[in-house]
Amino acid sequence: MDLSVVEEGKEYVIKRIETDDEELNAFLFSLGCYSGETITVISQRPSGCVVAIKDARYNIDMQLARAIIV
Repeated sequence: MDLSVVEEGKEYVIKRIETDDEELNAFLFSLGCYSGETITVISQRPSGCVVAIKDARYNIDMQLARAIIV
């Protein structure tokens, strides 16, 4: 399942990133978003969601949320 359909406030472990775009993959890796890392969805909106990765919070759009498989 991807981040666009998970429960808010629950911690998940990232299984994989589904994208063929190397630039997007590198960007997510720079945020600390990679396989084995934990991620929490703080809030969801139709346009995107706020996630917590390590000690930081990020606002990501739904395209990115659908690429992160937990």
